[in-house]
Amino acid sequence: MTVTVLDPRLEAEGDAMELAPALPSFEGVAIGMIDNAKIGTAVFYDHVEAILRARFGVREFMRRRKPDSSRPVPTDMLGELSGAAAILSAVGD
Repeated sequence: MTVTVLDPRLEAEGDAMELAPALPSFEGVAIGMIDNAKIGTAVFYDHVEAILRARFGVREFMRRRKPDSSRPVPTDMLGELSGAAAILSAVGD
């Protein structure tokens, strides 16, 4: 008996992406936070925000909540976060 193994992976499309350069410091910057609308995300972000303010001097947090977890972040919401030095996106349950 012969067994056929299929490879479900697709070839990558488009150009390879590069990571953004690391921030030299969090001191005085604004950080965006995208909440994926699941139960535990807001509590997790409260904890992350407290740490980043106390230990790293983050000046401001711009928190936004997606309408629901199954859809991409709306374009206008991303625009609202365009002034952030970095954006966190988290999943909570």
